Amino acid sequence: MGKWFKSGSPWIWMTGGAVSLSLIAVLGLLLMIAWRGLVYFWPSQVHQFELVNLDGNSETVIGEIYDRELVPVERLQQSGINLKVEGDFVERYLVKTGNREYVPLDFRWMLVPTIQKQTQPNDIAVFERNKNGNFYGFPVELTFDGKTYTGSDITSNLMLAIERAAELNEEAEELQKVDIGRINYELERLRLDERKLELDNKLTQAAIAELESKRQALNDDYLVLEKQLFDLRDSAAQDQVVVVDMRGERVTLKMDSVLDVAFPNQLGFIGKVGHWVHAVGKFVSDDPREANTEGGVFPAIFGTVFMVLLMAVIVTPFGVIAAVYLHEYAAKNALTKLIRIAVINLAGVPSIVYGVFGLGFFVYMVGGSIDDLFYPEALPNPTFGTPGVIWSALTLAILTLPVVIVSTEEGLSRIPSAVRHGSLALGATKAETLWRIVIPMASPAIMTGLILAVARAAGEVAPLMLVGVVKLASTLPVDGNWPYIHLDRKFMHLGFHIYDVGFQSPNVEAARPLVYATSFLLVSVIVALNLTAIGVRNHLREKFRALEN
Repeated sequence: MGKWFKSGSPWIWMTGGAVSLSLIAVLGLLLMIAWRGLVYFWPSQVHQFELVNLDGNSETVIGEIYDRELVPVERLQQSGINLKVEGDFVERYLVKTGNREYVPLDFRWMLVPTIQKQTQPNDIAVFERNKNGNFYGFPVELTFDGKTYTGSDITSNLMLAIERAAELNEEAEELQKVDIGRINYELERLRLDERKLELDNKLTQAAIAELESKRQALNDDYLVLEKQLFDLRDSAAQDQVVVVDMRGERVTLKMDSVLDVAFPNQLGFIGKVGHWVHAVGKFVSDDPREANTEGGVFPAIFGTVFMVLLMAVIVTPFGVIAAVYLHEYAAKNALTKLIRIAVINLAGVPSIVYGVFGLGFFVYMVGGSIDDLFYPEALPNPTFGTPGVIWSALTLAILTLPVVIVSTEEGLSRIPSAVRHGSLALGATKAETLWRIVIPMASPAIMTGLILAVARAAGEVAPLMLVGVVKLASTLPVDGNWPYIHLDRKFMHLGFHIYDVGFQSPNVEAARPLVYATSFLLVSVIVALNLTAIGVRNHLREKFRALEN
């Protein structure tokens, strides 16, 4: 036994076991997040409950069962609810009832003993709307393309009506965002041009006349597009469906407010899989709605990837240049050692400190100076002197800079000195040796540092809350208006979206599954970015393997 301990085998097994447990824990956590997030999009059965309340009144409730739990009878009695049941516990359901504008809460708890009858009618429809959440009920009448349908004809024509309204809504949205947005953007540019001429004392009558001519032409185009927009909205709203809700009332839903409809109780397994795929696709590609508790997360995905890529473009050259200087040019003295210690210590600074630094230095100082020098006509409204995506990328670039420097230095130190000496002996300069030999051979280490930087930057939230991220961004940082990439705009981020939905949402029950879904999506985005960088690193490693030999 003593020889076995002296051989070091126990420590090898312990290390292997610890690594295995860590991997199992990480995989288990990811599987739990994936399951809790992705199961949200699976179509649930819709139940119709006939209740007898504690006061003796009857009530009909339609909804989906979200959760089940056992409640101690003693706790119910303490809260004033007296039920004659056997046993110490009572089961209750958390039911999503929807129809938010007609009920106090769209989630409610129901005690099982109060349920007299529970059915799953096949003709219950779930309408997804752009406001007020889902609507549950029985469609009894459809007005589509000037015709009225009842009975079995409703189901066959309902999807056609929704598709027609969705196409018209998409045309209206594109018209408003692209064409009308372009006119608004150009009108704002004309206002700024006029202000700039006024500041430069060049605002002559001829310049005013030219600006007014351009402004009038844009206003004329705006009126034409506005009429087209109203016509599209009126066309989308002309169709409607009448639904009997759980109160027994007939409710009219305009088709321009309906995004989708499903009959979950009629779906088989294949139909549910198709509905699940469709729901996941909408979650990834749509914009958020209802205080981020419904809809999709596409702006957050775009903002996260865009900011990380911009950060990578900034941090890589600075990190490589700093590492090359420290390893290849800097003298081996106390100052160099102090700089290396400072770089290492920077990696341990809390991220919120970087956020405060970015807000004070980048936003207020650098951005304010840029506004004073290049955008005086827009003042006092800031252009770059306000949080934006460029300042977020720069702040995270400083945060991840030590990782890139240390990784690049380690890669440079592994390159044999004989390679450098051989290049210099053949007549190459030191700069040529670095550019053509040393840096290409160290490129896998540079990519390793970039992978670590991307992994950390993509998950950071605290500094971004100060330097650019917002709850809801009206536009993306990229659009069709010059200069096409707007680095001064605020943006959405998946990490902040998780925080906002999980802790700032007014509808906790509706937000809980979205937290898991968005968390899994953020992990997937980080893994995709890392796998891409790993693929590039492996390609570079194979490409320059001959130089190492």
